Amino acid sequence: MLVSLLKKTGLKLSLNDPRWGNRKDDGKKAQEGKKPGEGPPDLDQLWRDFNQRLNAFFGQKNRPDNGGNNNGGGGGPRPDMKGAGITAGVVGVIAVFIWLASGAFIVQEGQNGVVLTFGKYSHTTPAGFNWRWPYPFQTDETVNVSQVRTVEVGYRQSLRNKQASESLMLTDDENIIDIQFAVQYTLKDPVAWLFNTRDQEDTLRQVAETAIREVVGRSKMDFVLYEGREKVAYDTQQLMQQILDRYKVGAVITNVTMQAVQPPEQVQAAFDDAVKAGQDRERQKNEGQAYANDVIPKARGAAFRLMEEAAAYSAMVTENAAGNASRFKQVLVEYQKAPVVTRDRMYLETMQQVFSSASKVMVDAKTGSNLLYLPLDKLIAQTAATDAAAAAARAAATPAANTVLPQEAMPTVEVNQRRDSRSSRERESR
Repeated sequence: MLVSLLKKTGLKLSLNDPRWGNRKDDGKKAQEGKKPGEGPPDLDQLWRDFNQRLNAFFGQKNRPDNGGNNNGGGGGPRPDMKGAGITAGVVGVIAVFIWLASGAFIVQEGQNGVVLTFGKYSHTTPAGFNWRWPYPFQTDETVNVSQVRTVEVGYRQSLRNKQASESLMLTDDENIIDIQFAVQYTLKDPVAWLFNTRDQEDTLRQVAETAIREVVGRSKMDFVLYEGREKVAYDTQQLMQQILDRYKVGAVITNVTMQAVQPPEQVQAAFDDAVKAGQDRERQKNEGQAYANDVIPKARGAAFRLMEEAAAYSAMVTENAAGNASRFKQVLVEYQKAPVVTRDRMYLETMQQVFSSASKVMVDAKTGSNLLYLPLDKLIAQTAATDAAAAAARAAATPAANTVLPQEAMPTVEVNQRRDSRSSRERESR
């Protein structure tokens, strides 16, 4: 302890110094029969010299030692008090300089320094070289305000390491859902971040859990699982920022990322079946819609085509009827001019048309017993040729776009039949 104290005061004590009792004459008496330098030091003299230097260091005057015994002689040289004072002053200046230099500190880029005076906030320093009063007057804290920090809710480090107490929550339709998400944030106020909260990361985690439970509690389960993930994340971020601003935490929420949103593990299999059934329903709906998109245009096209054909047939029948009516009117005019001649001509034309198309000829035997010559082979050949010519004429007269209907020839046949019956009655009356 004595040696360390001597080192702190800067005193250099040498055992060979004559001021400490190892004079040449005393050494001969005290160390007879011994080699030079092997005798023990005079501890009393060392202690007296130390006291004198210590008194000089604190500014006290060096009093003469009246009853002192300098190891048998009181006329030895006294310590150099001026040199001791200079040494002590230099040591003090160096100590003060080192103490003041300990107040210098460097703040890196993207960080802020917070200086505390006796534990109370004093001021904030920017990036670069800064200085404060050394300990114990002032201390400093360095806060990284540019770093993007992350807090995990519902899991730790990996999604497999779930925290059920944080991830399980209740939806608006009274279903339980398992949500794991991460919150990214930066610091905008380092002073508030250091002094307004005790455990900053735990505070952020509790705020995030509170916000998402409120958002999920207002939403349906299907909305949270499927189309509403981004909406839930955005609402959670906004609500978290409001809570942090209200409590003056000094953090800014930059992003909320949904890592996993799913039903609890206990009902995962049943939920997968329900999801698969919903997917099958959507697939069948899509297939039905595709079939309808294929069939409906075809049906509409066919209906439009039939309507156009019906309109064309209606126009054709109307024109034919108008033509027949006009022809009958013309015949009526000619008939009124010469009824008998016109009637006979019409009768002959009708009979010619009828017999040219008939394959059989019947003769009334009551009218007479004259022998009739009927060349059947020639009649049949003539009939076949007439039928072929008539068919060709009808085919040429029929439009290509329309189909010839059997009802077109019905008015002419009915008129001819009426004419034949009327002509027969007239001949019988004659």
